[in-house]
Amino acid sequence: MRLAGKVAIISGAASGMGAATARKFAREGAKVVIADVLEREGRQIGDAIGASARFEPLDVTKEESWAAVVAATTRHFGKLDVLVNNAGISGSAEQDFYSTEAWHRIMAVNATGVFFGIKHAIPAMIANGGGSIVNLSSIAGIIGSEHVHMAYNASKAAVRLMTKSVAVQHAKDKIRANSVHPGVMPPMRTSGRTADPAVRTERMRVIPMRRPGEVDEVAYAILFLASDESSYITGSEIHVDGGAIAI
Repeated sequence: MRLAGKVAIISGAASGMGAATARKFAREGAKVVIADVLEREGRQIGDAIGASARFEPLDVTKEESWAAVVAATTRHFGKLDVLVNNAGISGSAEQDFYSTEAWHRIMAVNATGVFFGIKHAIPAMIANGGGSIVNLSSIAGIIGSEHVHMAYNASKAAVRLMTKSVAVQHAKDKIRANSVHPGVMPPMRTSGRTADPAVRTERMRVIPMRRPGEVDEVAYAILFLASDESSYITGSEIHVDGGAIAI
């Protein structure tokens, strides 16, 4: 199995790409901590996976919440090998794309939340002799987007560059860091305009593959980066976007 013996924390694992990733990790031999602010849904995912999964409540915007999750993971499973920073919110549900309040909220979840996860995972990984960090960015972290608050683009761009910084600074600690950049996917729980069928049809016209992606397609990319199959890959990014930014 591709993750046999590894222990992973996945933020935002109660739904969508996070849940798909948790299921794949468990099938490939990992012990998985499902970390999410959605307790009922998170526990359901954990129960469905079975003994190899454990739910821990996590508000990614609270540093003390991250500290508690990492501590619980190492206490229960003995170590930490993989961190998947998946939790995020869409910027397309905002009524005012120049809302300062929305800017702070989106940046707190999508960028600061990733920073906190990295900050608290790194010491546990160093103690374990290394690890792999996979951060979920977006093609919106590389190119501009219509229909979203600019904080979404800014936050996802921050994730992309944070990933490269971690890769450079912690290569000596045998910690790898890579980012995954999904394109158009099934609507998120927090989606707004980008869930509109007319908007989605418009976006399909500029995707060479002419279809949206599936959460499992993103989860397979995360699985590869978490596994030892990618042992010489760090500071890199994988675009799971149907060729959208190749144009």
